[in-house]
Amino acid sequence: MFENKKILILGMARSGYEAAKILIKKNNRVVLNDSKSEDSQNEEQVSELKKLGVELVFGSHPDELLDKSFSYLIKNPGVPIDHKYVLKAKELGIEVINEVELAYRMLPNDITLIGITGTNGKTTTTTLTYEVLKEAYKDRVHLAGNIGYPLCSFLDKLKKDDIIVMEVSCQQGENIKEFRPHIGLFTNISEAHIDFMKTFDHYKEVKSRMFYNQDSNDISIINMENDEVMNELKNVKSQVKYFSSKNEINGCYIKNGFIYYYDEQVMEISNIKIPGIHNLENCLGAIMIAKELDVDNKVIDKVLSNFRGVEHRLEYVDTIDDVRYYNDTEATNIKCTQIALASFVEPTTIILGGLERGQNFDDLAPYMKNVSNIIGIGECRNRVKEFGDNLNIPTYIFEKLSDGFKKCVEVTEKGGIVLLSPASASWDQYKECEIRGAEFKRYVNDIKEN
Repeated sequence: MFENKKILILGMARSGYEAAKILIKKNNRVVLNDSKSEDSQNEEQVSELKKLGVELVFGSHPDELLDKSFSYLIKNPGVPIDHKYVLKAKELGIEVINEVELAYRMLPNDITLIGITGTNGKTTTTTLTYEVLKEAYKDRVHLAGNIGYPLCSFLDKLKKDDIIVMEVSCQQGENIKEFRPHIGLFTNISEAHIDFMKTFDHYKEVKSRMFYNQDSNDISIINMENDEVMNELKNVKSQVKYFSSKNEINGCYIKNGFIYYYDEQVMEISNIKIPGIHNLENCLGAIMIAKELDVDNKVIDKVLSNFRGVEHRLEYVDTIDDVRYYNDTEATNIKCTQIALASFVEPTTIILGGLERGQNFDDLAPYMKNVSNIIGIGECRNRVKEFGDNLNIPTYIFEKLSDGFKKCVEVTEKGGIVLLSPASASWDQYKECEIRGAEFKRYVNDIKEN
């Protein structure tokens, strides 16, 4: 399938790099194009690809580069869906796929593929599932996908009966065609990434695509409490199984302080350390997958009881002077911050703000009942101030997180929460939101040491 062809890879990053290495080994002529200059790329990766014979075109997207001599265009998930090469490829009849689809078509038949998607919770659910299965099946289990490890990077390592746990983003879903997990899980869906996906309907269709590729031998696991997911997947051909955080159902559910799987008691809820109903749902989903693969309840309990959260996603940092600190820097939109605020009943000081892109802070109002103080930072801090003043919540604004954090320590009462959940991207001051989260954690550690 992918042999003796001419293939254009659009976008370097991790997925482009791994795709190029796989394709060049199969006697393909591989051209990799990225708009960033060669100086801004990973020097070792560039050197390796050159030695392998990959043709590299950096710094621009020349109009003449793509022509009908190419058999495939492999698009990096981050490249816009209406990029000029994508549109031209469709005009020329060149198939446009991504690294996920490429790797899927090359996967051996004797492995188990687990695909997890959703608007929120997919990274936590993927990580939980991986940790549980890793405890049960050791080096047979691999973590792949949007969580940072391209599927192509595992193709040379897989052995019979291996298990791949994969997070699938909407950007990855955009250019899949045949990709089909043996077990698929859909956490929830709400409006997001519309700037990339163009419409909510298209976003939902892309998110659902891998489930509609499944057949009756496959399993779809669905959050029964999310009406949009229930509606989107109502016509799938797979075996559909459900979990619910609110109702006793034929599936995975909660009853009298315990989690049950089809009436089998699995573990106590109180053993789960990560806060919030959304994280409880993430645990239910992970348990569903684990039980489908015959994992013992003692293993599930052990892993979930010791899981402290994914870094930068409602991550517990520390407790100092009876104040708990949480890093939720990945909350770059209003929906994520709503989820974070709903996770606590203690008096909360929340840090809001960052890049100005018109986010509507008023949508947070119904979730602010336990908020005692608001710290506004970054480019949109003045709008944060206006929002807080309208709610009569003490609000303090600062350009930098460093100054805002000092105010958090000053105003947060004992027994309270300090929550970095900005509802804003970080690009006004940081290259990526993880840097903002790391800075927050450093400040927490500083006050502990002092």
